[in-house]
Amino acid sequence: MLIWTRRGRALVLAVFALVVLIVFAAPIATMVAAALAGRWTGPLPSDLGFANFRHALSGEEAASLSVSLQTALLAGAVALILGTWAALAAREAPGWWRRITDAVFHLPIAVPSVAIGLGVLIAFNERPLLLGGTKWIVIVAHSVLVLAYAFSAVSAALDRLDPAYRQAAESLGAGPLRVLVRITLPLLLPALGAAAGLAVALSMGELGATIMVYPATWKTLPVSIFGATDRGEVFDAAASTTVLVAVTLIALLVLGRVRGRAALR
Repeated sequence: MLIWTRRGRALVLAVFALVVLIVFAAPIATMVAAALAGRWTGPLPSDLGFANFRHALSGEEAASLSVSLQTALLAGAVALILGTWAALAAREAPGWWRRITDAVFHLPIAVPSVAIGLGVLIAFNERPLLLGGTKWIVIVAHSVLVLAYAFSAVSAALDRLDPAYRQAAESLGAGPLRVLVRITLPLLLPALGAAAGLAVALSMGELGATIMVYPATWKTLPVSIFGATDRGEVFDAAASTTVLVAVTLIALLVLGRVRGRAALR
């Protein structure tokens, strides 16, 4: 609904700012305050310092952060490759086959991540694909969870793509592979960058499926944060969570710059 008066617009903006403050800013600010706190027995934290962050960036927590980054990058790459391939294949398929493909690739969104983790654990815990107890089962679980988002992003970009580019290239004698490599994929680079960023962000924060399949030698940072919270180490968990958010944002900024450069081309 359009609001024409200045007072009405000011009221809407004030309500919006209040909602953002309560729902988003306040929890994040509280988490950062807890990460800096040595004690919190009153309304405000005390003994502020960076001791919790030093703990979060050393030892087991640092190893978990490295594991999360490696898992997110590998799972994001797998999801991007498979999602792009499936979207390109579905575009050339009959309508009924495309609808089936959409349903299959979006299925992980419709079920709890714990169910995905259990399914991966059962499917890959026996020969010939025995991945249980290895890092690869975690990467497979994350790939399955973020695949739907990569597929959706590329499919939406393909729907918006002007077919005149491909038709012009084909009329000049370019084969299907040349059209794909020289025309379609370059035009999809912004969407591929967005899909990669979303996949990495979702993988960095994934817990439900991970906790079902992870081995002791491949513990992601969300699992470590969950364990610290369960032991009552709230300040350490807050510091690790703040580090996780910061690293995820940095990764998204890097991918965003790559996406921006691709869009300019």
